[in-house]
Amino acid sequence: MSIPDNFFIHRFEPSPTPEATSATLLLLHGTGGNEHDLIPLGRELLPSAALLSPRGRVLERGMPRFFRRFAEGVFDIDDIKRQAAALNDFLDAAATAYGFNRQRVIAVGYSNGANIAAALLLLHGAVLAGAILLRPMVPLIPEPLPDLAGTPVLVLAGKRDALVTTAETERLTRLLETTGANVTLHILEQGHHLSQEDISIAREWLQMRDIGS
Repeated sequence: MSIPDNFFIHRFEPSPTPEATSATLLLLHGTGGNEHDLIPLGRELLPSAALLSPRGRVLERGMPRFFRRFAEGVFDIDDIKRQAAALNDFLDAAATAYGFNRQRVIAVGYSNGANIAAALLLLHGAVLAGAILLRPMVPLIPEPLPDLAGTPVLVLAGKRDALVTTAETERLTRLLETTGANVTLHILEQGHHLSQEDISIAREWLQMRDIGS
């Protein structure tokens, strides 16, 4: 089975050591990124994982994103719902096409990619084995909230981030905790860009929880 590129243009790299329990990292880029950007990060975080990296389907001044926005930090909620549903369907199709374990998908999202990963959890429940949210915001507050009991989520924020305030990051953390998710928050002495510290913390988080093996 193949997946049409008009679903999500994407890149898939199988696990170097595929097993029934192998994890797949769902790599979700930031605004202006593409399906190639986070592949090196995925390999660094979890060398044994399969990597699935879709390109956002929405264009903003020619730059790919995962959903539309009206202004900086002002999101098109209806489009978030459409795009999150499409991403969830894409995961189902990709698991069938590539033969990975749908129950072992861990999202790694940066900026806009982190926001769509959070939206996927908030709108569709425990459809991920876990999530690493790098510089996220609150994408939306659905009613009712889903049951994410026990779902591990790592949130990494930058204290000097000019785009995402610490208060916004803490608001998302509280929202996810309300759903029952097991949230770990780190606020680093960083800006919006990722650092080696982000990578080290994320890699250790994966190892400690053994959700990537």
